[in-house]
Parts: sequence; C-alpha cells; structure tokens
Amino acid sequence: MIYLNENTRCLVQGITGKQGSFHTKQMLDYGTNIVAGVTPGKGGQKFGNVDVFDSIEEAVDETQANASIIFVPAPFAMDATFESIKYLDLVVIITEHIPVQDSLKIMEESRKNNTIIIGPNTPGIISPGIGKLGIMPTHIFKEGNVGIVSRSGTLTYEFASQMTNNGIGQSTCLGIGGDPVVGLNFATVLDEFENDPNTDAIVLIGEIGGNSEEKAAEYIENNISKPVLAFISGVTAPKGKKMGHAGAIIEGSSGTAKSKIEALESVGVQVAQKPSEIVGMLNKL
Repeated sequence: MIYLNENTRCLVQGITGKQGSFHTKQMLDYGTNIVAGVTPGKGGQKFGNVDVFDSIEEAVDETQANASIIFVPAPFAMDATFESIKYLDLVVIITEHIPVQDSLKIMEESRKNNTIIIGPNTPGIISPGIGKLGIMPTHIFKEGNVGIVSRSGTLTYEFASQMTNNGIGQSTCLGIGGDPVVGLNFATVLDEFENDPNTDAIVLIGEIGGNSEEKAAEYIENNISKPVLAFISGVTAPKGKKMGHAGAIIEGSSGTAKSKIEALESVGVQVAQKPSEIVGMLNKL
C-alpha cells in the first residue's frame, strides 16, 4: 500500500460538521486509525472515543497525528489546509469548489513544507485492510495487489467493484481529484506504486481535459516496469465541452480522449474501451 499504512495517525478537520461526523464514523468502522478531531471552538468535546481539539498544534502535541482529512467548507479550506501543512506529512482535501487561486497557494505552501496533498475534490484514499481517508463505500474494495489511481471518484468505485466481484483485490486506491489544480499527479503516484512491494499491477483512470495522462505516459515509458492498464472517460465529448469536473475541459487538440489514449498506447499501456474489460485484461497479465 502507498501513503496510507499502519503508521498513519489521522485527524479529522471539521469532525463536528454534518459531513465530517458522518464520514468519520464510516472511517472508524472500517478500522482507520483516527486519533483526533479538530474544530475551532469545540475543543474538549468527544466524537465517540475521539478527542476534539481547537487546533492542529494541540492535536499533534497530544496524539502525534501525522495526517489529516479535511471536511471544511470551501471558503475556509485554504486556512485549514495551511494549518495542517505546518504540522503533518499527508493532507487529504475532500472539499469541493475551492477557488483555483486558493488551490495554487495551497500547493505552493505544501511544496515548501514537503507535505503530500491529495485533492482537493477527491474521494480520498483507501488501503483495503488498513483504513481509508475518504468518502468511498468500503464494501466494494478488497485486499490485493492492484493499485488504482484515478481522476474520477465514481469510476474508481466502478473499477474496484468490477475487480472485487471477480476476486481481484487492491493494494491502494487513490483519487487525485477532479480540479484543474491538485496535489498529487499521476506520475508521482505511479512512482509510489512502482516501489511498493504490495502492488503488482496498476490501473490508471483518466478523463478528458488537461495533459496529466500524456505526462503520465512519458513517465511510464522511462520509469515504470510494472504493467499499467488504463481507461479514459469522455471519448465522445465535443471540443470545449465541460464534463462534470472543473479539470475536464478540452482545448484544441490537447486534452482529448484520443490524444491521451494514443499517448498511453504508444508506451505499451493497454487501454480499456469500457470498465467491464479491465478484469479480463488483468487476468491476462
């Protein structure tokens, strides 16, 4: 597994809110090691057996947390993230609709502090059998040796479900986020999977817009020895059409499904035409 492992000690920012409390319960039920919650003004309260603190600094001092998942509303997400970047190694930003200029500032700050950012606008990360920092339904995942990295939460669920129903488990599944500006990119995650002894094959799920899949293809050619399978959504999307995600916009010949598929296939990546094909492709490896 990558990023989320037995040594991850997580705190939840926004644990007392509607979304935060709902998903914290789901994460705890799955066995995730959540050691603290943070909501300013709510310090001293408890969420089940989890202590709530007013600040990240207090929470880290008391619990040695090293990761955070953020359920803070968009207008306050940048400040919340800045606070977590100061003290933590990994930050998962679930929040949607964060302004692009805020996301740019978040990524700049994270680079200065060597903090890993997953998201924003991500379903999170799950390492089956270890835990999840995210909002994904856990019953569709099972322990195994295939890594999934995706720009789409829904397609992550579809692929994991297809695999699990056919006896193929996953090492880690990670959504990098659907916004134009995100933390982790495909290449960085592919490199982690390449060096992960628990991952034998990788599934990359892309979509129209941007050039992250083309960059991933360049990286795969020179750096990845494990088999990579892929799927690109939005094959029938017309130019200039926005498809769900803010990052899924085609401009000119860049960012089309065709250009992404060609780039991946040119470096030996098998590209599925529909999600249901992935199981057969994995079984042939």
